[in-house]
Amino acid sequence: MLSICICIAALLPCSLFSQTEEKFSDGNFTANPAWTGNVDAWIVNSEQQLQSNNTTANSNFYLSTESNKATTAQWDFWVRLAFNPSGANYADVYLTASQSNITLSNTSGYFIRFGDTQDEISLYRKDANGSSIKIIDGTDGLLNSSNNIVRVRVTRNAANVWTLSRDLGGTGAFIPEGTATDASYLTSAFFGIWIRQSTASFFQRHYVDDIEIKDFIPDVTPPAVTGANAISSTALDVLFSEALNPATATLPANYSVNNGIGNPTSVVPDPANPLQMRLTFATPFPNGTTCTLTVNNVQDVAGNIVNNGTASFAYYTPQRYDIVLHEIMVDPTPQVGLPIANWIEIRNTSAFPINLQGYRLGRSSGLSGPLPAYFISPGQFIILCTGSQVPVLSPFGTTLAVTSFPTLPNTGELIWLQDATGRIMHSVEYNQSWYQNEVKAQGGWSLEMIDAGNPCTGSSNWRASTHASGGTPGMANSIATSNKDQTAPQLLRGFAQDANTIVLTFSESLDSTLSAVATYSVGNGIGTPTSVSLAAPQFNTVQLRFSNALQTGTIYTVTASNVRDCAGNLIAGSNTTTVALAQIPDSLDLIVNEILFNPKPLGVDYVEFYNRSNKTLNAGNIYFTNRSSSSGNLGTIYPLSPSNRLIFPGAYHVVTENVDLIKQSFSIQNPDALVQVATMPSFPDDKGTVVLLNQLGKITDELNYDQRWHFALIDNNEGISLERIDYERRTNLPDNWTSAAQSAGFGTPGYQNSQYRKEATTPAGSITINPVMFSPDNDGFEDFTLIEFAFNEPGYVANVTIMDAAGRPVRVLQRNTTIAATGSFRWDGLNDKQQRVAAGNYIIFFEAFNLAGKKQVFKKGVTVARKF
Repeated sequence: MLSICICIAALLPCSLFSQTEEKFSDGNFTANPAWTGNVDAWIVNSEQQLQSNNTTANSNFYLSTESNKATTAQWDFWVRLAFNPSGANYADVYLTASQSNITLSNTSGYFIRFGDTQDEISLYRKDANGSSIKIIDGTDGLLNSSNNIVRVRVTRNAANVWTLSRDLGGTGAFIPEGTATDASYLTSAFFGIWIRQSTASFFQRHYVDDIEIKDFIPDVTPPAVTGANAISSTALDVLFSEALNPATATLPANYSVNNGIGNPTSVVPDPANPLQMRLTFATPFPNGTTCTLTVNNVQDVAGNIVNNGTASFAYYTPQRYDIVLHEIMVDPTPQVGLPIANWIEIRNTSAFPINLQGYRLGRSSGLSGPLPAYFISPGQFIILCTGSQVPVLSPFGTTLAVTSFPTLPNTGELIWLQDATGRIMHSVEYNQSWYQNEVKAQGGWSLEMIDAGNPCTGSSNWRASTHASGGTPGMANSIATSNKDQTAPQLLRGFAQDANTIVLTFSESLDSTLSAVATYSVGNGIGTPTSVSLAAPQFNTVQLRFSNALQTGTIYTVTASNVRDCAGNLIAGSNTTTVALAQIPDSLDLIVNEILFNPKPLGVDYVEFYNRSNKTLNAGNIYFTNRSSSSGNLGTIYPLSPSNRLIFPGAYHVVTENVDLIKQSFSIQNPDALVQVATMPSFPDDKGTVVLLNQLGKITDELNYDQRWHFALIDNNEGISLERIDYERRTNLPDNWTSAAQSAGFGTPGYQNSQYRKEATTPAGSITINPVMFSPDNDGFEDFTLIEFAFNEPGYVANVTIMDAAGRPVRVLQRNTTIAATGSFRWDGLNDKQQRVAAGNYIIFFEAFNLAGKKQVFKKGVTVARKF
């Protein structure tokens, strides 16, 4: 709107107080103030900007409004030309004009031309004889763009010195285009806008706004040094409060740094920020030391001089864990209170500002795009997200857009932050158990770090947010407290990558002390390594190279000494492990030993494998799958471990999608036997298959399980594993499988089965009852008896009947069953109606015959006991 101060003739001339302000906020240009001219060629758009609306080719049109400010004046306005201007398509903004119709040849005054053939912003004087004279020649090519947005400031001081400045792109800083002295016209009647356009490509693409005409108040304030940031060991960015005189601002002698650094060798304006200068020095800044920059004799565009302007800065080479992943929103739905967006919060834990330029987020599938230049202050939090989520997350704190922002799977992922050189700053391998809250793990809540000074301990330093909104982006974590790492690292396992290379895995991230080769030693003549290297991004694995080669079939002991975690804790116990060269498994070297295929509603499946051979096997090269119930074809094949992992002779290996849930559900005697995989085959609750394959694709074991193999008196087998009784008996023999004992918690993942029983050696031509007294109550102690047999030759058919003490049949266990030369049948203490028999003595009648007419009959006594 137009505001005109009241003229007080007795005091000062009216022109001194005249002021014009027009933002088109009233939605029109017909009043306050009124504009005249080609009014049909203009509109005020929805953004409350004056916009051209002329759709006639090869036309020109204008608008003007009264304005009598001409001397000691300042003109500010905003212009957008949504096209690349040319000699036939440009705009003139008249600062002063002698009459309303600024298009007439006899109109005199001063105007700014935007465009023309030089694509420039220049100041002209218009004389009454029709001629136009350029008095300030702007930078050529400045408007060589299809979308030009610029703020313009023109001043005229009491000495009639004109200064033209522009802010291209809205940076907030005006850059001088030049000065000139001209006193040809000292009065004005109008301010106006005159457009020339040719074809339809330029229709309705001219915009004007934020017009302000006021008294010029000379700048008498020297420029201030508002900040300094070391961007490298020899480069410093210095920020000023206003635009500078380039002649003084680029003079190296006007800058000096203490601590023996001295003057820069060069000073160059930052092309992206006109208020910033980049200083380059020959002497590097001392790392981690605060320095002081002093600035003298630098002038602003008005000639004001800064003297003894100072700014403190420090160059610092960031160390690992100076920037940490501090909070993660993995699954924002269902919404609790925060925007539905994935994000990662990082925090500066150091005492120095750190430039994030070039930093990237990483996960197994690749890296994000680089972060922009931004100095994160000590203790500051920054929210990282995709560009589309910046508007909704910015209200919570400083937010930076990350191109190719990593996907954050709900089930878990290894993510890391690396600097511009690729060095890992911090990594986190989260999973759902970290929430420690089953409801919050379903979504809407962030994972927060408890203690930023303890970045390496994983799940023990993370938990679900307790903030009412579901998270704390941009501020201190709701669960923040001291949580120091006082636990020594442990050597978990080793792997022989080849005959001369061993890889060790530790329980947590290690520090640089592991670089000493004498820290590690291997027995059986191998000795100490020739080289040691730490593997990113988690820094919990170490590669050792040896000159002496490992031998196949030999198991070696590796010892780690003087190893510390990243908190400085020294390894104590658990500092040895065994390694061996892995071999390819053959048939039944590795067998299916236990399976939980029907877990409780919040549980997960697991499959246990047992190495019954004398070979050391690599789970990373062994695979398992299922079969289609309809076609019998093999399903998708998955490895038994996501990485190389040894299974030694007599060892167990348990595969599941969630190790923490298995630990919560069962007693675990050997945690290192449990391995988490991203995906497992499907194992139906009624019946299904587990197929084991070696790295050559050969099937080495296959189990066709059935829920009917469970102990018959169990009403609900949810959460109860099916255990193999004897490693040496056939995999798919129903009598070789039964329910895990109640006393063992209905499952024994990672250690000997609760129902394990090795088949006794039975002399040829006889049967053995083992044990002769049993108690079928599924307590894990003698829950069944085995009727073991042995014959001198195969080809026999057997009938087995259980009789009570009076000779009455209670259970027909086998009828006309073809048997091997040796084997066993299991009796679980139930009758033919699947009911428990009474406690007491029973007779096992075993009849065997073959086609040659040979027949053998055995009667053995057995006792069924009950607990009272």
